[in-house]
Amino acid sequence: MFEKVQFTCADGYVLQGRFFPKQHAPKQQDSTHLPILIGSATGIKQGFYQAFAKWLTEQGYDVMTFDFRGIGDSLYEPVSKSKAFIHQWGNLDLVSAIDFLTDKTNSAQIHLIGHSAGGQLLGLAPNHAKVKNVVAIAGSSGSLKGLNGKSKYLAPIMLKVVFTVSTLFKGYASAKAVGMGENLPKGVGQEWCEYCSKGGYAINAIGKTVFDDFHSAIKIPITAVHATDDEIATLHNVKDLLKTYPNSTTKIVTLAPKAYGLRSIGHMEMFKPSHQQLWTVIADQLNAA
Repeated sequence: MFEKVQFTCADGYVLQGRFFPKQHAPKQQDSTHLPILIGSATGIKQGFYQAFAKWLTEQGYDVMTFDFRGIGDSLYEPVSKSKAFIHQWGNLDLVSAIDFLTDKTNSAQIHLIGHSAGGQLLGLAPNHAKVKNVVAIAGSSGSLKGLNGKSKYLAPIMLKVVFTVSTLFKGYASAKAVGMGENLPKGVGQEWCEYCSKGGYAINAIGKTVFDDFHSAIKIPITAVHATDDEIATLHNVKDLLKTYPNSTTKIVTLAPKAYGLRSIGHMEMFKPSHQQLWTVIADQLNAA
């Protein structure tokens, strides 16, 4: 079903990925069927996207998933020992994944489908020109001011209290305890809190841990797909992310669960097999771009 792959970042860190070869050539061979890189959400292991990746191969795409450093197969030590940071996911890990996929498929460019954080970090990548377009699923700045529902009250507690206390006593950000994916390296937890507290997400790293900013240099189409019941990637926060790419052609696609016969979509469900009717919507954004 897939080939296990690994590739090395500029700082020597080795990442683990999975390559899913296309099941057949697309009916019309054109630039819309470039290889697809799937970028994971914070604390979510690449296996979460396996069913979606397999479906994409049936549509004629080569697909690759990978784990960011400090997560899943790319964690080689107790999480309390990991020195990973979110900014490294953008300016090292994503860069290496893009280079590896273009080399493996002998393609000059790829599509990037990013889930949450996986679609929010391209502005830190110096090789952004190798990306033809971005489809950001539940991609937003995550600004605490723009949250809705229960998340408006629970997210600040998670980021500022739970993460602070667990980092102090356990050495890592205890995300699993609050149902937010894998436990996170303390540096990831700290930056996640900082990025969401100020809005704009990754631009908060510029001048602190990152000194090369490519947000304004990126001119490719960026489509943000979010759900009306997503309490994190709200319309406010989606717009807050997209404005960090002032020279890109941006578009927002808003999905209402009832329109697709679903009880909910939220922040996480779009990639689940139970929501496969939404996958065509995602793939259509590649063609539209």
